[in-house]
Amino acid sequence: MPVLFLALCLTSTFLTETCAQETTPGADEDHFSLMPNKIPKLQIDMKTMGGRQFWGDVLFFRGYRIQQNVLTQHYRLLDPEDIRREWGTEQDCAQALQKIIDEKKLSAMSGKAVILIHGIIRSSKSFSKMQVALEKDGYTVIGFDYPSTRMTMAESADFLTKTIASLHGIQQIDLVCHSMGGLLVRTYLREKGKDRDPRIQRLVMMGTPNQGARMANLVENNLAYQWIFGPAGKELKKNEQGVIASLPIPDFEFGIVAGARNTEDGWNPLVPGDDDGTVAVESAKLSGAKDFMTVSSLHSFVTEDSEGIEGVRRFLKTGCFRENGICQPIE
Repeated sequence: MPVLFLALCLTSTFLTETCAQETTPGADEDHFSLMPNKIPKLQIDMKTMGGRQFWGDVLFFRGYRIQQNVLTQHYRLLDPEDIRREWGTEQDCAQALQKIIDEKKLSAMSGKAVILIHGIIRSSKSFSKMQVALEKDGYTVIGFDYPSTRMTMAESADFLTKTIASLHGIQQIDLVCHSMGGLLVRTYLREKGKDRDPRIQRLVMMGTPNQGARMANLVENNLAYQWIFGPAGKELKKNEQGVIASLPIPDFEFGIVAGARNTEDGWNPLVPGDDDGTVAVESAKLSGAKDFMTVSSLHSFVTEDSEGIEGVRRFLKTGCFRENGICQPIE
């Protein structure tokens, strides 16, 4: 009982950190649109929260996104400020986007893109600081959102597949992932196999439980955990016969950033060894990584760590996290 109580407290702390970090003002039609068939279609430009937990991106073009609602299956078009410009069928949204492209005379995308993939119960807004840094480096930065708590990783990977396929004109794609986001990429690789997009060149995983998350094992039977974290939450546990164990190692260059306290016992007494409060440093490691580094950070804030952001920028450019160019590969 004490272990379960502490685990729930840690889960509650994680949720509090997440909400405090990502809450933004403005109304969202997520709840309004749960029964669209009972409401006459009336398009009103509306500020949204960008799609959190109930929406998955299927198309990206210069900040505009077409998303699908996981509950109703209908679509909407968001502009770069997350204002809804159209809703209805996917074709409705695609036609509305084409009209905007024509009116604004937007040119085709080109060059290099970086897709930012959040972890479970998070959103692309958790990468806001990193997005600014990568945009300064000249990348087309794509904050990818998917319904992380409403679907299995395999189902969510379908949204990633569609978003990648929509990047017409982009010559190179790199991926930066937090926590379960790294597992989502590995799930995409498993599902696509040899048909994965050849434009993907480099990947950075930050705080990803590549060997499973012990915390998920401790709370897997708790009803609150099951309700909040959904189907994917069950897949995060450490299990030699589990989902994570079935995922392939990326066949392109990848690096790993782990949050740590730099002590023998880390932040969380329930996680063996050094850790970021949620994921053990050893669990973040994955054989075949070209480089590895730790940053002094809790799990929820790894993507905001200045040292980590600089390391990501270097790895995407050179394949190494450190300025001296010396890598620490994982065998």
